Amino acid sequence: MPSITPSALTRTRHVLDDAGVDAVMAAAEQAAREKGYRVVIVVVDASGRTLALRRTPGAQPASDQVAIDKARTAAIFVRPSREIEEQVSSGRFGALALHGARALIGGIPLTVDGEVVGAIGTSGETTDEDESVSIAGAAAEFTTVEVPALTYAGARLVAEAANGVASARGVAPVVTVVDAGGDLMYLARPDAAQVASVGVSTDKARTAAIYRRPSKDFEHQAAHGRPSALHLAGAVPLQGGMPLEIDGRVVGAVGVSGASSADEDQELAVLSQQSLNAALAAERAADAVLFPRQAVREKFKTGGLLLDEPGYKVDAGRREHPGEVEYHERVADIMHVVEGRATVVTGGALLEPRGVAPGELRARAIDGGTPHELAEGDVLVVPAGVPHQFVDVSDPFLYFVAKVEG
Repeated sequence: MPSITPSALTRTRHVLDDAGVDAVMAAAEQAAREKGYRVVIVVVDASGRTLALRRTPGAQPASDQVAIDKARTAAIFVRPSREIEEQVSSGRFGALALHGARALIGGIPLTVDGEVVGAIGTSGETTDEDESVSIAGAAAEFTTVEVPALTYAGARLVAEAANGVASARGVAPVVTVVDAGGDLMYLARPDAAQVASVGVSTDKARTAAIYRRPSKDFEHQAAHGRPSALHLAGAVPLQGGMPLEIDGRVVGAVGVSGASSADEDQELAVLSQQSLNAALAAERAADAVLFPRQAVREKFKTGGLLLDEPGYKVDAGRREHPGEVEYHERVADIMHVVEGRATVVTGGALLEPRGVAPGELRARAIDGGTPHELAEGDVLVVPAGVPHQFVDVSDPFLYFVAKVEG
């Protein structure tokens, strides 16, 4: 995929990948086994949600939840959980009321360039021994990936889009935007909004974020023969919550409550979602997309799309053998050869054509047509509506294809 370019509406953040989680867990478990500690070790993401849990031999079952609590505390308070326990021990008992915190030593944040990407928590032995295992895990070399995230400005745009439409209609719902973990980013509460909608809109948004789907799905399930959907953890079966996506990844959600009806709540949530999509499209239209050399090389190893936008696509094509006939009713192909050679036949009549999608045909072969010998540096333009077939290729044959929809 292209380099993620931050904007006023988006930013990038690091998240632990599977290999990173395994590295942290392996280092912590090794430290525990070397000392003979009977512990439970937990790794969580930046929102405090569990990514992995492991018990060493003899660990007590009760330590499962305690380790989760320690890790979550370190993640969401972006500091070792020791600091919370020390505050309580020094007389600041109010720290016991901190939402989501457990004042228990043994949780250590996992950081990349100063950004907390998760945490590790250990429970089962003494507090210092638990913490030593977590420190060993956090010291491991672990990997992360960069993903898009919503900024405060992006969250505000989403909420105010719905708020503006609602105001014009004479209704006053509460609009809430949460991040990918379901935690609050922005809340718009008009003067005339009902107080109850503050919690309801947040519940709807959280449901859409953590389940990666509209909250309406759960209302539909509950109303059509699956009342057990009411037991899904953290889910509220009320329409009006919509996930927000950037490049196919859920970065948060919007929830609306308190309009004239549940249907209008849902409609306003969809409008909010569309406002973000339109704003992102406008940003991208005004800027270029850079594909670093290494990213292009990696894509050519398997072949595939570099860019997929409405109206055009850029494909890093790789062929190792001839292909069937392709016919695009509304798409022109502009090919630039990077490596290898090929013979492409264009025009002629399709033999045994079959439809594969609207405006898209494939065929076994072409009757007639014009052959073109392609080599490195050549460019071939195939207009929309012209059949074409690779009848001979080198292994590999690498080429860029710009697909432009007319």
